[in-house]
Amino acid sequence: MNDAPMQRPLRWLWLAVIVVVIDLGSKALVSATLSYGRPVEVLPFFNLTLLHNTGAAFSFLAEHAGWQRWLFAAIAVAAVTGLTVWLSRLKASERLTALAIALIIGGALGNLYDRLMLGYVVDFLSFHWGGYFYPAFNVADSAITVGAVALIWESLRGKKKQQVSDQAKG
Repeated sequence: MNDAPMQRPLRWLWLAVIVVVIDLGSKALVSATLSYGRPVEVLPFFNLTLLHNTGAAFSFLAEHAGWQRWLFAAIAVAAVTGLTVWLSRLKASERLTALAIALIIGGALGNLYDRLMLGYVVDFLSFHWGGYFYPAFNVADSAITVGAVALIWESLRGKKKQQVSDQAKG
């Protein structure tokens, strides 16, 4: 395993920039072409539906007076700052972690832009089945989710490697 520091770990921020560009571009396109709240069926289980979320995931705190906008913006800024510091300290062998962190940073910045500039996050990807609808989401949310799953995967994989190593020593 390579415990040397990663060469230029912040180069991974280009992936975050790509996520932001795709996220904001898709939100602008959907906002310009869809009517608010009117689903456009793409597949029998998937619609494009323009929605505005003033809350967090699953519209958490969406019904409040607006203070949550600033709370979630502050959380996003703190998360991006912490994740960027973490990214800058990665080892050369931690490429999956770098990829995951970059995805999360990109997603957080995409939604942060919406919160600061619009006061809400634009959501439009809507999955449903048998009358049950999953809360609508966007590209930024997808990047955050994929990044989080990759971090969990890497964490579990790391624990498994450590267990194997400990068994070999003992």
